[in-house]
Order: sequence, then C-alpha cells, then structure tokens
Amino acid sequence: MEGITDAPMRALQGSIGAFSYAVSEFLRVSGEAIPARVFTREVPELADRSTGLPVQVQILGGDPDRMALSALAACQAGARAIDLNFGCPAPTVNRHDGGATLLKEPERIRAVVRAVRQALPAHVPVSAKLRLGWESPGEIHHNAAMAAEGGASWLTIHARTRLQGYAPPVLWKPIGQVHSALGLCIIANGDIFSLDDFRRCRDETGCLHFMLGRGALANPSLSHQIARELGLPGCESDWDWCSLMQQLVTHMRALLGHSARLSLKRLKQWLKLAALHGDFAHFDRVKRCETLDELYGVLAGTPRVATKLPG
Repeated sequence: MEGITDAPMRALQGSIGAFSYAVSEFLRVSGEAIPARVFTREVPELADRSTGLPVQVQILGGDPDRMALSALAACQAGARAIDLNFGCPAPTVNRHDGGATLLKEPERIRAVVRAVRQALPAHVPVSAKLRLGWESPGEIHHNAAMAAEGGASWLTIHARTRLQGYAPPVLWKPIGQVHSALGLCIIANGDIFSLDDFRRCRDETGCLHFMLGRGALANPSLSHQIARELGLPGCESDWDWCSLMQQLVTHMRALLGHSARLSLKRLKQWLKLAALHGDFAHFDRVKRCETLDELYGVLAGTPRVATKLPG
C-alpha cells in the first residue's frame, strides 16, 4: 500500500495492533540495483528495531540480477526477510516491467525468485506476492508453481487478477486450490474487512495465515478480532480515532520530519479509507478541516471504541 503503510504507520500498528510482522512499501528496482543506504532510509526499522513491528523488505522489478543485488544490499542494511512483488496492478509500474506484468511470463517469476534466493544467506527467507493472474484466475497455478520452484519460502496471494484491479468479486477459492496443491505456506489476502469476511476467507482457502491491508486501517479493531479467532494472545483493543491520529502524527514527525500540512493530508487519507471500507461516518466534516487541531476537534466528538475480548 504505497504512500500509506510507511514507517510511521508500521510503528503505530506495531504499538496498537496484533500483527506478527509488516511488509514495507515496495522499493522499485529499475535501471540499477538499490544500494543499502536507500533501504536504511526507506525502512528505518532496519537500523532501529524499536520503532515497531518486525518488517519484511519488499522489492519490485523484472531483472533477476538487479533484483538479487538489491536483495543482498537490503540484507546488508539489516533486512531479515525479502518479499518480491509480482502483484502490483499500477499501470505505471506494469509498463516498466514490474509488479503484476510478470504474471504474463511465469518462467520470469521463477528466474527472479531463484536469483534472489541464491544470492542470499540460507537463513534469510524469500517470499513472493502474487495475484491470481493477469487476466484469468486459473493462471495462479502456473505462477505459484514457478515461484515455488524458484525457492520461495511462502507465497502471499491477492484474490483478484490484474485486470480486476480492486473491483469485485474477490475470489478466494483459487487460493485454497493452490494451498492444497503446493504444500507451501500460503498467506491469503484480499477484501478482509470484517470478522465474517475473515471466516469466509479461512473456510474457502484453508489458510492459516492472512495479510490485512485496507481492512486493518478501516477498522483498527479487526487485527485484534482476527488474532483472537486464531487463538493468539493479547488480542484486545481500546481506542478512539482522535488518539490514533495524534499517535500517527507523533511517529511521522519523529521518523520523517513531516510538517503539519503533510500530516493533515495523511490523516485525511487514512480517514477516507475508513469511510470507504469501514463505518467512519464523519469524513464529510474531516475533509474540510484546515488544521490538525480542527481535525482533532472533529474526532474528539466521535465515540471511543472498545473491543475487549475475554480470556
């Protein structure tokens, strides 16, 4: 989620959420390999592990050699796991040989995964993020098999094709078919916006691991609810929107030096997601706010949310 799940957001989710780990925004590998200093700048958790969740560095590109060199540089900067993005549907990314465009050439997925796997120490896992295909959901079987042949430790599969973008419907059943066929750890992703969505996804895929994106931001209680459903400890939350926004601003200033103007823009971005995919009902008022204090004032009038789960 480029522009949203950056270091400040990961730090906030690490302090309030129930996640096992986070994945960085992708770093694009284009004309040359990415040096270690760029990873340190873009993923500050690599240098300071106290800033939040354990973070897996994600890179995107189609050249096996440059991807391998970039992954090695990320490990030299402190990365403990590497994720390869073959799922981004953005047209600009796809036109420049990155993301989901590789779904049209499964053997290239295998080549990139293999090159990265061979370049890294054995203890550093390499995973791949895929969509169901470029055009047809059935393409996932060949693409997933190629990623597995390349040496991926696990796969994260978004339950749509590239041509769908984020349009409905979400198709979880093909993820379950891959899970049954490959015998590899599969992480299910896509349109988990509620506990009921999670249960349907779990039932249709048979997966034990799940990635949350928009759903976790639209409903900050969701990660706790799902963790509790999975039998994980410490799964309760007590929060309000005003407190969350203030905490995010603190992290943005500490990690990125954001001004009040940039911070206000980011808060509105998050709350728009919460209005589109959750039950936040005050965005019409929020979007007209011109200062942080004005926005905090609007949010102070919204109810506190308590999700206290017994046991």
